[in-house]
Amino acid sequence: MNTHEELTCFKAYDIRGKLGIQLNEDIAYRIGRAYGEYLQAKKVVVGSDVRLTSESLKMALAKGLQDAGVDVIDIGQVGTEEVYFATFYLGVDGGIEVTASHNPIDYNGMKLVRENAKPISGDTGLNEIRALAEKGRFINVVTRGKYQKIDIIKPYIDHLMSYIKRDNLNKKLKLVINSGNGVAGHVIDAIEQRFKLENIPIEFIKVHHEPNGHFPHGIPNPLLPECREDTRQAVINNNADMGIAFDGDFDRCFLFDEKGQFIEGYYIVGLLAESFLLKEHGAKIIHDPRLTWNTIEVVEKNGGIPIQSKTGHAFIKERMRTEDAIYGGEMSAHHYFRDFAYCDSGMIPWLLVTELLCVKKQPLSLLVNQRIKAYPVSGEINRVLTNPDQAIELVKQQFLSVPHTIDMTDGLSMDFADWRFNLRVSNTEPVVRLNVEARGNKQLMEEKLQQLLSLM
Repeated sequence: MNTHEELTCFKAYDIRGKLGIQLNEDIAYRIGRAYGEYLQAKKVVVGSDVRLTSESLKMALAKGLQDAGVDVIDIGQVGTEEVYFATFYLGVDGGIEVTASHNPIDYNGMKLVRENAKPISGDTGLNEIRALAEKGRFINVVTRGKYQKIDIIKPYIDHLMSYIKRDNLNKKLKLVINSGNGVAGHVIDAIEQRFKLENIPIEFIKVHHEPNGHFPHGIPNPLLPECREDTRQAVINNNADMGIAFDGDFDRCFLFDEKGQFIEGYYIVGLLAESFLLKEHGAKIIHDPRLTWNTIEVVEKNGGIPIQSKTGHAFIKERMRTEDAIYGGEMSAHHYFRDFAYCDSGMIPWLLVTELLCVKKQPLSLLVNQRIKAYPVSGEINRVLTNPDQAIELVKQQFLSVPHTIDMTDGLSMDFADWRFNLRVSNTEPVVRLNVEARGNKQLMEEKLQQLLSLM
């Protein structure tokens, strides 16, 4: 075994790398050994997405875990959140999903959690696991761990259904669901079965439904405009009430209104906050600093308490735990739920919005367009800069003379009377990310965006 080989597949929040070079079965085995040794785990759940190498990497990982004395529970070909669910539902010591989510086809990776599905990232154990895996010298274990396969779909669907009130789902709706040939299909089928059993009059129109690791319609990543056309078209052609599209491991879902218009993740945070506050008045809602005004207004108007947290799943989950917040949302389509062990889910959001459509008896476009008009946004603009910190400082100096408030929770946020912006360096790439929003004035938002871009 190589010793002290640098493993470049370890990132800030997870493991991701080019197949063969940065990630292979030998490395997967060593990650399993290191994870088991570091956590001193007794039982760990593993799952894998639909990529062609995911199963073999998972089996190598499982072998490493077993050789570290860990009993492995394999829940099969599943989405990331099914591993999160199984980890807290079964009360085991941790979980690992083999997935590269929306990365290119020649990549794979892993998402790791510990007990209660708590995230393992850079400063919460990932660096230690990396160091052990790089050394490759492991403690000899007397009793090898056992391996078993189980199916958790029934309790998982039971859990998903607990977020909605059955009686609310009384309106005939048509939903287009695009699984992007990822791993969401089996969950959609199970929810459809449950709806039929309970006489819920909601019809599913399935697009790119079959799991296929060759991704014949491209890697599913609806954040990219070129990945949205099939969902949009299906909504229009079928006269549907909403479109739902997932990324590869379905920890994010993206929504389209009944006209096929893609809805920015920012406005979905407001919708989900309202949905929870209708059921639990006075609850706390966590949001990120990139775009805030719409969320704050919706939360306060519905009797909730908005709380700002640094961007990134580890920060948001931690803040939610501290505050006992019912829900946390990021504009990047990551949504976190207290009753889901503070983890992100791509299934819970669309179920809640479907329920809201029934309760409000209004089309989705009407629910979001008022908010889009009230707070027009730029969408996230990314720029590769050689000296990002200098650029941010330059922008700050330029606006200091105008009455403002400054917030440095995450990069630089400056709020003015009728517009605001957030400028931050990415946690994962050498880019600066810019978001601008205004109060009811799209033209002002666009002018300020151009001004900021020219300064950068």
